[in-house]
Amino acid sequence: MIKRSLSFLAAALCSFAALASGPIPVIREYYEIRIYHITDRTQEERTDRFLKESFLPALHRSGIEKVGVFKPVESDTAYGKRIYVFIPYKTAEQMVRLQEMLETDQKYNNDGKDFLNAPFDNPPFKRYESIYLYAFKEMPVFRPPQFKTPHSARIYELRSYESATEAKALKKIEMFNDGGEMKLFEKLRFNAVFFGQVLAGSTKPNLMYMTSFADQKSRDDHWNEFRNHPEWKTISALEEYKNTVSKVNVFLLHPVDYSDF
Repeated sequence: MIKRSLSFLAAALCSFAALASGPIPVIREYYEIRIYHITDRTQEERTDRFLKESFLPALHRSGIEKVGVFKPVESDTAYGKRIYVFIPYKTAEQMVRLQEMLETDQKYNNDGKDFLNAPFDNPPFKRYESIYLYAFKEMPVFRPPQFKTPHSARIYELRSYESATEAKALKKIEMFNDGGEMKLFEKLRFNAVFFGQVLAGSTKPNLMYMTSFADQKSRDDHWNEFRNHPEWKTISALEEYKNTVSKVNVFLLHPVDYSDF
């Protein structure tokens, strides 16, 4: 019964993506952004230990080679309160079967038992949430960047663009894919990690994407060049793309030392 339900969910996700974004190219990936909400340093250390010693190794054994783990920069009010985990999936089936895989992984359950079976009155985190995404057609596979700067200096910028309606959200996705916005990011070397349409999350309709930089100065310089670039001024002035975004959320993150990228 559980397997049939999971298969049905995978098929439903594929159907939803098809309705939202057109025919499904085989190579387009799915993503999960898992956000652990923590209350203090002790919970942070326990969650770090679980992710490093149990969760990421289990994902690697399942065939997921690169997993990103990030924390808010020191100036953010969320500093010390969140841990972000980026998980790429080749298929929707792989995504919905993750929990089943983890439940049957004896090493994972043994290595992570202190976290997984923590007492109710001493939990290792407050709550965690998952956001599920479907890769844009013009960037169907995520790209883990490579930097020589220390992990503590690197900036991974996660952005969420919310729209007033589904139609406006799809138009903004079109602006990225066909309107030239993604090509400009590529031209200016923003080191994009992924672009994705949110399939399930708390702020739909929205899209999310992540860019990466060697350090804060590089991030600021890139955005200044983007804002002043004549191609962006031309794209953003087009009537068809106006009012496609009603709210922008920006999250500046550092990768942890055990992150795969």
